[in-house]
Amino acid sequence: MTSGYRIRPATPHDVEVLVGFTLHEAQDAERVSLEPSRVRRGVALALQDPALARYWVVEAPDGEVVASASVTTEWSNFHGGHYWWVQSLFVDPSHRGNGLVDRLLDHLAQTAAANGALDLRLYAHEVNARARRVYDRCGFTLAPYVLMKRSLATARDKAAIPAS
Repeated sequence: MTSGYRIRPATPHDVEVLVGFTLHEAQDAERVSLEPSRVRRGVALALQDPALARYWVVEAPDGEVVASASVTTEWSNFHGGHYWWVQSLFVDPSHRGNGLVDRLLDHLAQTAAANGALDLRLYAHEVNARARRVYDRCGFTLAPYVLMKRSLATARDKAAIPAS
């Protein structure tokens, strides 16, 4: 089903389409509206510095970019290698159902393995059942971790108060 589609590394010429995909992904996955200028800055900086993130795009047979994904890495001192974290995975709705997610994730897995990565990992929003079904189908399993976060707004507020 994906014959004629081509996966390639993203270039700075892809910034606007990647920004659009990221905005749509946030809305689709979490019903969140992001600030376009912040997304544009984030994508542009990552395209300039692959240490921040690496992007790939999928081109349809006519050359239109119809899907993308990015990867960030995390060092594991336990295992002496990098985990590759899939970020910003998006397929244009008009191209869904063609196996592009499977093909893109397989491409990322092969690229990660060729680069000595330990695992390919991702986050899926717990209410995004559609995405979780796709990831299950593509061989992802639940990890034995609970994701936790600490807001830094409180830390910034405390830093603004002079120490006695």
